[in-house]
Amino acid sequence: MKLLVVGSGGREHAIAWRLAQSPRIQKVFVAPGNGGTAREAGLENVAISAIDKLAEFARAENIYLTVVGPEAPLAGGIVDLFRSRGLRILGPTQACARLESSKQFAKEFMIRHGIPTAEFSSFDTASAAHAYIDAHGTPIVVKADGLAAGKGVVVATSADEAHRAVERILVERSLGAAGSRVVIEGFLDGEEASFIVLADGEHVLPLATSQDHKRLKDGDKGPNTGGMGAYSPAPVVTPELHARVVREIIQPVLAGMTEEGQRYTGFLYAGLMIDGSGNPRVLEFNCRLGDPETQPILLRLKSDLFELIEHAMDGKLDRVKAEWDRRAALGVVLAAAGYPDAPKKGDVVTGLPATGEDFRVFHSGTALKDGFVVTSGGRVLCVTALGDSIKVAQRRAYEVVEGIRFAGMQYRRDIGHRAVAARRS
Repeated sequence: MKLLVVGSGGREHAIAWRLAQSPRIQKVFVAPGNGGTAREAGLENVAISAIDKLAEFARAENIYLTVVGPEAPLAGGIVDLFRSRGLRILGPTQACARLESSKQFAKEFMIRHGIPTAEFSSFDTASAAHAYIDAHGTPIVVKADGLAAGKGVVVATSADEAHRAVERILVERSLGAAGSRVVIEGFLDGEEASFIVLADGEHVLPLATSQDHKRLKDGDKGPNTGGMGAYSPAPVVTPELHARVVREIIQPVLAGMTEEGQRYTGFLYAGLMIDGSGNPRVLEFNCRLGDPETQPILLRLKSDLFELIEHAMDGKLDRVKAEWDRRAALGVVLAAAGYPDAPKKGDVVTGLPATGEDFRVFHSGTALKDGFVVTSGGRVLCVTALGDSIKVAQRRAYEVVEGIRFAGMQYRRDIGHRAVAARRS
């Protein structure tokens, strides 16, 4: 049978690669894909992005199942459209996807259903937002309400920084329609973790835990990005905390959606802040797999991803378990010059290695041009390696990174630092 994966990033490369490993799968189409998916055995790129054209392609090619990678098509209603045409697709409906596409909706939903999160207020006008900042002080978090590709969150440590974020989003409209409203919330201190599950509307299958690195520079400095690297598992998520997150956060989301007339199916990502006492609170929800968390998670997955997804589609996730490689995995993102504000494109990428037993290089912002792999986006590659510990996986990933080159390549040299430090203590 044939599958379709929608998207062009490293997450989609990893999803399509893992799906293609299933013995039941003949081919995986990736729309639009990237330079890596173009060269991967069993995958074929399709130059289509419009959701109605994707539905036409799925019908014409007799696609058995479509898996949606990024947030924009979900927010645009791709799941609703496919279902209306009798096409099988994994992902939440447009109504459910508001958990990601509207920060205000997500916060209000959490309040309605008793899901722990930071206090907040939302504003359509800059003057009211400025007044709130003056009244509450810093540190404080300013978020664009809509989808901003990971660039709509400012953790402000000074009043000037907070006020500047409001001006940039609401007045200058630097994020376009995503910035028609801002959500300002209290700063949460602690350690972040990514908690991702596959949901069938009633049951959930938790994936391996992971931790992302949002800041551009070492030591968690610099601007927020879409993610500069990730590792799995996340030691901060103990078995006790794991059970608590499912009980207090994940299940209430599914129950709350059902109560409000929606059935949540697909991947659900809870970005958590875990305080010093081990209490989890939600920073954000994503309605899909994370990027770059997907790369180390799927490198560790030993089960057939297609079979897991089939159980989700059939409402039978309570009848299946996922098997994981006992080794840890760590991914280092290599970003283009100028990322995140003005990434440079068109630079030739050299030194790409053949896949090894303990590593893979997943492509994000790449394309093929005249037989060469060139940069075509902000996050270019995610070098992902396995190891008997986070430290070993870290060392292996950076060994592979050393051989890759493109003009202005930038990357963090401390991915996994929290886990490594925790191991030493």
